[in-house]
Amino acid sequence: MRLWKWMLLGLLGVFPGWAEESKLPAKGERVLFLGDSITWAGDYVTDVISWAEAGPCRGLGITWLNLGLSSETVSGLSEEGHAGGSFPRPDLHERLGRVLEKTEPDRVFACYGMNCGIQQPWSEERFSKYRDGMHRLKRAVEESGAEIVFLTPPYFDGTKAPDKAYYTEVLARYAAWLVEQRREGWEVIDVNGAMTEAILKRRETEPGFSVQSDAVHPNAAGHWMMAAPVIAYLGGKEVAAAGSIDAALAAVGMGTAWRELCKQRMVLQRDAWLTATGHQRPGVPVGLPLVEMEAKVAAIEGRMRALMAESGQSGD
Repeated sequence: MRLWKWMLLGLLGVFPGWAEESKLPAKGERVLFLGDSITWAGDYVTDVISWAEAGPCRGLGITWLNLGLSSETVSGLSEEGHAGGSFPRPDLHERLGRVLEKTEPDRVFACYGMNCGIQQPWSEERFSKYRDGMHRLKRAVEESGAEIVFLTPPYFDGTKAPDKAYYTEVLARYAAWLVEQRREGWEVIDVNGAMTEAILKRRETEPGFSVQSDAVHPNAAGHWMMAAPVIAYLGGKEVAAAGSIDAALAAVGMGTAWRELCKQRMVLQRDAWLTATGHQRPGVPVGLPLVEMEAKVAAIEGRMRALMAESGQSGD
């Protein structure tokens, strides 16, 4: 067995992916998600929000914001010729101060790493840039008065990119370092470990199983694999063991229509806030002015309250 697999299995034993106690946001908290294109797509974020808002966070007035940005890194690195040479990868630190100042979060969930090694073999220099970027991120968030929770980088499916199969190990090593920071008091959710465990288990009976057709971007099942350990961290261990977001929502009495409304709200807020805070990534949809966005969000939340009432639950 490769060394990285021994390391990963050891970490899964020593540092379980499930939290021992609930760490739900408090009433009125503002929760911010940061990350790259996987976070920007937002399906794992929507899964977390739709479960929380239908269940334990119902009526707490929590604001959930997703400001993930495609192509972004926390390392500041970009490969030569990225996006056909049209633009370098954006660096989170260019916009981080504005984002924290304008969104005023109480808690930040941050998922970086997939882009930070720029799909190259292991390099101490590149890893050092990632490590330093994560320290800078932690310091900036804490200096703003917020708490930060790190998500290890998602699994990279080397079976879908055989010429870059080494990158699976690179990200496992990035994740292992981040998990080790728990010893320093960092809050870390091991997404990489949870995904790796789930995927390898499925491959015992389905050798070609994958949730990432391009090796990077998860499908709906892959996003659920990312959401599940976050939900467990927030206290929903039994719900996180469900096989899908549909099953998880059914456990709290809601269905897919509820999740769709949560997704619509998330996208409206994401685009508006990315535009309001500014960034250097071309091709991102321009969002509505914040006032217009809030009006549309209010209408969606009215529909959410109606849907909850129809389900026999109270939205208060």
